[in-house]
Amino acid sequence: MTGHNTDVLVIGAGIVGVSTALWLQRAGSKVTLIDRIGPAGGTSYGNGGILAACAVVPVTVPGLLAKAPRMLFDPDQPLFLKWGYLPRLLPFLRRYLANGTDAQVERTSQALTELLGDCADQHLALAKDNPAAAFVKPGSYLFGYPDKAAFEADSYGWGIRRKRGYQFREMTAKDIAAYDPALDGCFGYGVECPDHGLITDPGAYVTALADHFVAQGGRLLAGEVTGFDRDDANAVAARTTAGTITAASFVVTAGVWSDPLARELGITVPLESERGYHVEFVNPSITLKSPIMVAAGKFVAGSMDGRLRCAGVVEFGGLEAGPSKAPFDLLKRQVARLFPNLTYDDTVEWMGHRPATADSIPVIGQTPAARNVYVGYGHHHIGLSGGPKTGRWLAQMITGQPVNTDLSAYSPDRRA
Repeated sequence: MTGHNTDVLVIGAGIVGVSTALWLQRAGSKVTLIDRIGPAGGTSYGNGGILAACAVVPVTVPGLLAKAPRMLFDPDQPLFLKWGYLPRLLPFLRRYLANGTDAQVERTSQALTELLGDCADQHLALAKDNPAAAFVKPGSYLFGYPDKAAFEADSYGWGIRRKRGYQFREMTAKDIAAYDPALDGCFGYGVECPDHGLITDPGAYVTALADHFVAQGGRLLAGEVTGFDRDDANAVAARTTAGTITAASFVVTAGVWSDPLARELGITVPLESERGYHVEFVNPSITLKSPIMVAAGKFVAGSMDGRLRCAGVVEFGGLEAGPSKAPFDLLKRQVARLFPNLTYDDTVEWMGHRPATADSIPVIGQTPAARNVYVGYGHHHIGLSGGPKTGRWLAQMITGQPVNTDLSAYSPDRRA
C-alpha cells in the first residue's frame, strides 16, 4: 500500500479517533483511519460506559500524597502498584503528585468542565442517523455512600462540582430505594446527577461508529504508525506497518500509545498508563436503572446489554506487564458486599490502559514540531465521555472552522 494518499490520516481507532474521523468526514474531508488492533480494541472497549459529565475532579487532590502510602498496603483500597515498575514511574509520579494543589484542581476542573459538561448531547450528535445511536442511553448518574457522614467527607469534590454549575440531588436511603428497587438496602445516602448517561456496550458502540464511517466512504486500515517523514515545518508522510501514507494533515489519537509519536513531534507533557480493570457478570439477576459510582470502593456499576459491568481501580505498572490478580479479587469482593444476593451465569475479566497526563488534562491541539500534525489523547478516566467533543474540536481546527473555545489549557506545548 506504499504511496496511499488521503486528506487526513487519523492514527488510533478508539472513541477519540473514530469521533475525529467522523467529524472530519462530515466536514467534507477524505479520511483514513488506522489502528494496530482495530476499532475499540483498547480502552474504548473496557471502560465503565458512563457519560460522566461531572467527572471534573482529578484524582490528585490535596491530601492524596499523605493517603497514598497507606492505600498501597491496604488490599481493600483501589490503588495498586507493580513495585518493579516504580523506578520507571518515579519521574511521572513526582509531577503527578505535585499537581495535588487547590490551584491545580481549579485549573483542571475548569478544563474538564469545558470538555465534559455537555457530553451526553455530544454523543447524541455524533451517533445521529446511524446504528450507533441505539447504544446511547441518556439519564442520571448516581453516587452511593454508606451514610451521610461519608458523603460529607467527600465535600471537597462536591463543592467543586457545585462551583462548576453542576446540579445534583441528595438522596436518603429511602429515596434511593424508591428510585431503583435494585439498590434497596445498598446505601445509606446518595446523590443523583441528571443529564449524564450510559453507553450500553462501549465496544459495540465504537465499532458501530467506525462501521458507519466506512459505509460513508471512509477508509479503515490495520497497521501501526512508527514515525513521520517531515520537512522544516510539516509532516509529509507517515511510516506505517501497512506502508507509507501521505496526507495533508495527521491526527494522533492512540491513547497511551501516542507517547512515542508525541515525543517525536516535540511534546513533553508526561504520560503514563493508569491501568484500569473491570469484571462483568453475565446474565445477572439485577438490572440497574442508572449507573452508580460506589464511593466507598471507587468503582462504577452499570447494567449493559446482558451484563453488569463493574469497573474501576488505579494500578501503575506500565504497558508490558499482564493483569494483576488482586484488582480483580478486590472488585469481586466489593460487588459481593454490595449485592449479596446477586446471581449470574459467568464472569468476564478485563484490564486496559488509561492514558494519564501529569496534570490530569488531555493533550489536544497542534504539535510544536509539525504544523499539520494534531493530537488528542491523555483523557484518563474520561475518554469515552470526552471523545466526541475532542474529535469535534480537532476536526474544526484541521478544516479551518471556528472552535469558539479557549483550548490553551489542553495545549500540547504546555508544561504539565
